[in-house]
Amino acid sequence: MQSSADKARWWLWPTILSLDAPVVVVLWQQLIARGASVHAGLPEAAVLGASVWLAYAADRWIEGWRLVPASVQTHRHRFHQRHRRAIAAAWGMVLCADVAVAVRSLTPREFRAGIVILIPVAAYLLSHQLVHRDRRWRAPKELCVAVLLGGGAAAFIAGQAGADLAGMTVPLGLFMLLCFANCTLISLWEHEVDRMHGQTSLALQFSGAAAVGRLLPWAACLGACAAWLWSGSPTAGACAAASAALLGLVDLAERRIGRMKARVLADVALMTPIVALLAGRLP
Repeated sequence: MQSSADKARWWLWPTILSLDAPVVVVLWQQLIARGASVHAGLPEAAVLGASVWLAYAADRWIEGWRLVPASVQTHRHRFHQRHRRAIAAAWGMVLCADVAVAVRSLTPREFRAGIVILIPVAAYLLSHQLVHRDRRWRAPKELCVAVLLGGGAAAFIAGQAGADLAGMTVPLGLFMLLCFANCTLISLWEHEVDRMHGQTSLALQFSGAAAVGRLLPWAACLGACAAWLWSGSPTAGACAAASAALLGLVDLAERRIGRMKARVLADVALMTPIVALLAGRLP
């Protein structure tokens, strides 16, 4: 029976259900599209959001399947362990809908771009969750996730005819830097979780990860401010600067508010493009 201590608070459910990452990536897809002078419509957003959810849900489902119940340290992994069949069924339905929308609504160029990013995502899941899960020499998962999320956000943009690839460089680079800072901080906050789960993380791989990781959001903030003031992507620069500063503040507050709240807020911090969207600064 689940004790009251095991019950997840309401604010944890977007993370437990893997909904926060898709929202973040879809919002940044709009900024990247603006930089490339093209439009990311509903089909591109829907396929990207569903694909990111599929990847995150698969990652957590595999980890929940591998772990013994007594070793599970987070609500998200406990949920995926306890509801394996229901999640597998939902995963299959989302996959079918995702493929159907992609086949029906994406252009051939966009569809091929999606296949290109699908291959490294599958390789990441195979390597980091199954084959090389506990190998200290493997590529840091935080760096892999940042690159893959950036690739996903840019795939359907780069696949459009007439996309300004040079123009999308700054918003894409800022997004990937923010993702890396986000994942690195989470690895610092959850290093004991990863240790208990038998999972290698940046914090466990490198002794200097804590010092560098806590500087990352502030370095990203400086870079984003430069992009805001002097590049051709002021909206992306402003959003990235705000996100980076929020990440840094969450890290400063983590010991007081706890790792679970910090993890949720770290993802919320990356959702600043919604302000530009609501203000009409995005197409």
